[in-house]
Amino acid sequence: MAALTPMRKLLLVILSALYFVFGRIAEVEQIVATLRRGDWRWLALAALVHLAWLTNYGASFRAIYRALGMEESILRLTMLAAAANLMIIVTPSAGMGGAAVFLAEARQRRQPVARVTTAAAMFVLYDLIGALIVLALGLIVLFRRNQLATAELIATGIMLAYALILAGLLYLGMTAPVRLGNVLAWISGRINKALRPFIHREYLHPARAHAFAEDLSGGLQEARQTPGSLLMPIALSLSSKALMITILFLMFMAFKQAFSVGTLIAGFSIGFLFAYVSPTPSGIGFVEGAMTLTLSSLRVPLAAAAVITLAYRAFTVWLTLAYGLAAIRWVGQAPSALEEAE
Repeated sequence: MAALTPMRKLLLVILSALYFVFGRIAEVEQIVATLRRGDWRWLALAALVHLAWLTNYGASFRAIYRALGMEESILRLTMLAAAANLMIIVTPSAGMGGAAVFLAEARQRRQPVARVTTAAAMFVLYDLIGALIVLALGLIVLFRRNQLATAELIATGIMLAYALILAGLLYLGMTAPVRLGNVLAWISGRINKALRPFIHREYLHPARAHAFAEDLSGGLQEARQTPGSLLMPIALSLSSKALMITILFLMFMAFKQAFSVGTLIAGFSIGFLFAYVSPTPSGIGFVEGAMTLTLSSLRVPLAAAAVITLAYRAFTVWLTLAYGLAAIRWVGQAPSALEEAE
């Protein structure tokens, strides 16, 4: 089958995003109606905080790039991050779907692909570390109020296991690149075996795994020589969560609903948790229900909890999606990103 031209691939990404939106048009209409009921001043402030959150995203990648010995402007990384968020929102990928955008950028600009892959993996790991720290506080709040359920513990276990696996692979890359190459070759072989009946070719090339692991190890060794550079991404990950909690706080203010700090932390934590582990893109359907029930269990009236959750998701999902649609055209990486995702 003939390869798609870059313009057609760009259109395919945009159409996929539009399909995502129009497939949930009833939810979009409900969100618009909900936002009209809020105080526009608090909502406008939330939009500014959201923009700061997106810039924080780019700053996190810049800190990781520098730790790995790569230089890139914060503006371009912020635009790449916005485009990557589009891919994350429309695909259930536990945070890794956006890596395709960064890999496409690396190939076009002849950057070391393995190091960019490492940067993407490190970003997800730091994001998980920051989330788990805040999540621990949220679970403590729920436990103290006798509202901690089995579902939250299971979901937390899944997130923790994912973080440990990712950390283990990066640790192998830092200390034993040959073993990492063997692991990657084995994983590639299993994926090829599973996909061969459908695509009738090798999807991944196990022979390249060792070269990839060596390049990945080089970046990690450089980061290891300056351990102080690894602290900034942790701080930025935590500040990212603080900005998202601030957006939730502004939703309470916009709809004139009383709250406590514990309610904010627990509500955000459960929403973030189910966005990560749910099988739907960005946790659509799962996060709304989980956050509403959590806020309601913390003495927020059910109707108010539903309104605040919808308004919060309007910023963290739908406004993020809008920025992603603009950024993916500006960056011009949508075609290559699709090649990585195929």
